[in-house]
Amino acid sequence: MSDNPEPGTRNAERAPHALLVAAGQGARFGGNKLLAPLEGRPLIDHVATTLAAAIGGGILRGGVAVVPVGATALLWPLDTAGLTPIENPRAPEGIATSLRRGLDALAAETPGVEGALIILADQPALRLDVIAAVVAEWRRSGRTTRPRYLGAPEEPGHPVLLDRRDWPLADRLTGDQGLRALLDQVSVSLVDVTGDNPDVDTPGDLGRFEESR
Repeated sequence: MSDNPEPGTRNAERAPHALLVAAGQGARFGGNKLLAPLEGRPLIDHVATTLAAAIGGGILRGGVAVVPVGATALLWPLDTAGLTPIENPRAPEGIATSLRRGLDALAAETPGVEGALIILADQPALRLDVIAAVVAEWRRSGRTTRPRYLGAPEEPGHPVLLDRRDWPLADRLTGDQGLRALLDQVSVSLVDVTGDNPDVDTPGDLGRFEESR
């Protein structure tokens, strides 16, 4: 990890950067999960469109997307969203490598960034109002923040806004350890939001998601 400077003045003008995790192998889906069609568009495009609106509206200040090596088919929607693709040659080792690679890229490219909104690319129900609510609570509390969905209050809510002070904890993650293991170690602020934000892990998940729309 890069050096972790003290956060700057906390005020309503702060805007975090996005860190889109899009390097999963999609083994349970049978491969190419993020390119699977959903309502006539690739699944990844739904998440990218929401992030483009967040960046265009000033809620987020750009960001990066961690992708597998050679994933050229993902580049157009990511570029359209305003995200810089970062290849992860260690992606098969698990999500921990993608989290670390993305945070290292943000720290190197934008040294003053104070927070990273970590988004999972297989959650097409990502909503702009949820992003705005999470960012607003982070600005207010100065702490790592995540949503608590009223439709699934017992599930860990995403996206997670990881405050810069907590980034070094990602170095302790291994394999497929994700944010749940990380956030057990820090003080997290929760913000209640409506609905839910399910993962699409299998073709059956995708079918159920389409039926619920």
